Amino acid sequence: MKVILRTDVENLGRLGDMVEVKPGYGRNYLLPQGYAMLATSANEKVFELERKKLQAKTEALRGAAASLAEKIAATPLTIAMRVGDNDKLYGSVTSALIAEALEAKGIEIDRRRILLDAPVRALGDYIVRVRLHADVVAELSLAVVAEKSHYEEEEEAAARAASAASEVSAASAASEESDVAVQNEQSAQAQAE
Repeated sequence: MKVILRTDVENLGRLGDMVEVKPGYGRNYLLPQGYAMLATSANEKVFELERKKLQAKTEALRGAAASLAEKIAATPLTIAMRVGDNDKLYGSVTSALIAEALEAKGIEIDRRRILLDAPVRALGDYIVRVRLHADVVAELSLAVVAEKSHYEEEEEAAARAASAASEVSAASAASEESDVAVQNEQSAQAQAE
């Protein structure tokens, strides 16, 4: 089946290309989505009339994807995961987890757009590619760190409480010393009179 592409289609062609596709792909995906039209002489004339409008729409999408790519590149991402012996992760960091973390930072990306060669299974820093448009691929800085265990959190809370208590006791000791100094001064003045 021969079709004329009405937009850039990944791994197939660009706007205006006349390509040969399998009938099922054309009938069930390209034509209903509006990505292509049958390659007939009448449709070629219609396409030539629409070409400028379609090119402007494609350029607008490409521009929006480029600005989103800049925003993604400027947003470093940190994901905390549970770890076991030898800093090996329980589970792995998947594209769905990365999409959730990006959404928490205000960037909504479909998880299928995140290109991971393999799931991340170790701590460290990674560069993850995100395909936003056929021509635009953003690079995301991802840091996978160890999640603090319940015991570590309790130890830190106890350490903070102990340091706060020592600061309070030091402040009260300093207050007592100043009170004693004032009393000594007052008694020295009383004896002098």
